[in-house]
Amino acid sequence: MRERATIICTRDTKILLVARKRGRWALPGGTIWRKESPEEAARRELEEETGLVAGELTYLFLFGGVSKHHHVFGAVIGERAVAEPRNEIARCDWFSAKQVATLATSVPTREIIALTMESVAGRRRARVAWNVSDALA
Repeated sequence: MRERATIICTRDTKILLVARKRGRWALPGGTIWRKESPEEAARRELEEETGLVAGELTYLFLFGGVSKHHHVFGAVIGERAVAEPRNEIARCDWFSAKQVATLATSVPTREIIALTMESVAGRRRARVAWNVSDALA
């Protein structure tokens, strides 16, 4: 099974997607080289594909695809940072999660975004429940 670093870059409520010429939209990322950590690969791929340099990367989860393991990282990108397509990438743009559902994307991209959104929603519910129980005590 091949190992891949995948990055979910967010800005406000939008997610960064990239596409090759005549290709489907996907999350930035790529192959982890030998003797390279998944985080090092995520940083390298993000910069190679978009020119963005991630400050803090957060390891989110391991996603098992059909032929690849995706080490998924999250990165919050500042308002002023500009993503520009580089190397094999022909397009990059920011989309809301609802917009992503209408795009031609790879199956792993769609599933990784859905899992991430579920996780974020779960943490919000837990935080609200915690605050409510604190207030009632």
